[in-house]
Amino acid sequence: MVEALLSALANLATLQHILHLVLGVMLGLAIGAFPGLGGIAGLSIMVPFLYGMDTVSALATLVGLVAVIPTSDTFTSILMGIPGSSASQATVLDGFPLAQKGEASRALSAAFSASLMGGIVGAIILTLFVQVARPLILTFGSAELFMLALLGLSMVGVLSGASLVKGISACGLGLILGSIGGAPATGEFRMTFGIDYFYDGLPLIIVGIGLFAFPEITELLRKNRPIAAGGLLAGKWFDGIRDVFKNWFLCLRCAGIGTLIGAIPGLGGSVVDWIAYGHVVQTAKDKSQFGKGDIRGVLAPESANNAKEGGGLVPTLLFGIPGSGAMAVFLGGMVLLGIEAGPAMVSTNLDLTYTIIWSLALANIIGAGSCIFLARPISRLTAIPFNFLAPFMIMVISFAAFQATRQFMDLIALLGIGILGIALKRFGWSRPAFLIGFVLAPQAEGYLNLAVQFYSWNMFARPGVLIIFGITVASVWFSSRGRGRNTENIILPVDGSSGTAQSSDRTPQMLFLIGSITTLSYAIWSSQQLSPLGSMFPFWVALGTMVLCIYQLLSLKFGSIDNPVNFDLENHTSDPTRGSIISNAGWFAVLIAITGLVGFQFGVLFFFMIFLKLKANQNWRITIALSITALAIISSLANLLIVELPTGLLSQYINLPWFLGQG
Repeated sequence: MVEALLSALANLATLQHILHLVLGVMLGLAIGAFPGLGGIAGLSIMVPFLYGMDTVSALATLVGLVAVIPTSDTFTSILMGIPGSSASQATVLDGFPLAQKGEASRALSAAFSASLMGGIVGAIILTLFVQVARPLILTFGSAELFMLALLGLSMVGVLSGASLVKGISACGLGLILGSIGGAPATGEFRMTFGIDYFYDGLPLIIVGIGLFAFPEITELLRKNRPIAAGGLLAGKWFDGIRDVFKNWFLCLRCAGIGTLIGAIPGLGGSVVDWIAYGHVVQTAKDKSQFGKGDIRGVLAPESANNAKEGGGLVPTLLFGIPGSGAMAVFLGGMVLLGIEAGPAMVSTNLDLTYTIIWSLALANIIGAGSCIFLARPISRLTAIPFNFLAPFMIMVISFAAFQATRQFMDLIALLGIGILGIALKRFGWSRPAFLIGFVLAPQAEGYLNLAVQFYSWNMFARPGVLIIFGITVASVWFSSRGRGRNTENIILPVDGSSGTAQSSDRTPQMLFLIGSITTLSYAIWSSQQLSPLGSMFPFWVALGTMVLCIYQLLSLKFGSIDNPVNFDLENHTSDPTRGSIISNAGWFAVLIAITGLVGFQFGVLFFFMIFLKLKANQNWRITIALSITALAIISSLANLLIVELPTGLLSQYINLPWFLGQG
């Protein structure tokens, strides 16, 4: 073992290794900062360069690439409320409110410092326990993995705000939405409405962007002000670093959680940030600022999501099972280099394993350090008048959504989920709870089906199941502690305010509930057309959620419901350019409609011209300059990443040039 450690140190110390690591880090930062791209796009760029490189240098490049993607996607999560990937969704809850307060540089520097700590802690834990991790991971069967999915769902109690009924209902709707497509056990298609696009289910990136970014953009358009309404606060950059030292034990705990959960195949990458966020809310004495801009709500998920990459190396290296999407990219790179993952990585190839682990730690130091120094200048984006920033944000998230399956239906799905996100926000339904349900639906159902088939109900007698069940019960108890006697301190993250609803305000909420009940009724009916195993999960989830929705409907009709929210779709102000929430959401529809006619690039050009003239009231010189700039950016990006964008009906009659990314 000592010989392996010394060999790994020698590999790590070479100039060639460090240069290739820096190359991977820089590429990862550039790719990760653009929402919706992630590691797959970075790997597609790197593949041609892997051939001819020696194994250690090629691995250094790949490690640098995958290590920092969870770091750089924090930029859009904090600055614009756009989740860069599944790893940065929970960061939006407190990061974006901090940016709105003018503390973007503090939030960014805190996030990157926490990411650095998380990455280093994850690497240290792996160095110490990589050889004992193998038997630990082998103890996890389908029953234990199902209980871990339930542990993730227990975070719903933390994120439900003052209305637990609404939080559970939102989670139920998310579980049903996540059940669309093929059943894990039988392959039967469910709730597809005969539309081919739904056969594989809805992509996570579209649901995440639609729930969080879409409502925030429409709200900022209505208010017609910069993201940082009060202007940037000076002297906040170093405060973020100080926050990490002040909350060092929290960051350490969440990094440990991230490493442990990240080591569990198929689960950690999508839920670890929510578990970390739930942990900090559960253990905090003062919960009043969560969802409004509490720096602890940034530190917890950011320290966990970088540590999970270290944990994800365990199943990837030892079993050839990727622990997350980024690790799937890394495993593909290992195959290209002729490296076979398996038990040999902790025996004959132990030196290579330690080289990878320490390269991951060094990549986190380089990447997070670079981002910390970029935090202050990039945070100035939040001071730009929003009418200038909005068309670029709409362009970016539409481009990101299209990368999900690269079909025009991606954009239609974004519009639909975005409108749903607006309704959830305005009615006080927890969007994080909805997203947790959506993310965990496939895992929870798949593991439940396997556990029932393998163990029947005896699965609840397994020691691992009992331990995780105890942790879940403790999580629920912490979540409910204080609820009811001090509900004002249990904050609904990012999801509007509470208030007293007048009778006229109840009608839109009742219509929303009726629509939800109708959808759930269809889910119940359609599940009865399937085999017992294919129908078990959606039937019971839909039935339970429908009961809660009926309860809320009756409460609105005949009494009062907890935490009613004033829903105002037509909140006009004295400024006629601001319009209503619905009319501002219509700008997304404008871009989608133009794209369907003339393609995405020309759609961006015309959309910018229309928006800047009609919404921003700019002169033709600025309008044309910004429109051409946007066209150049999106065309260059499409050609760099070899992405074919929507062509529209125009392409059937005109052969568009290659530089427009149309093939």
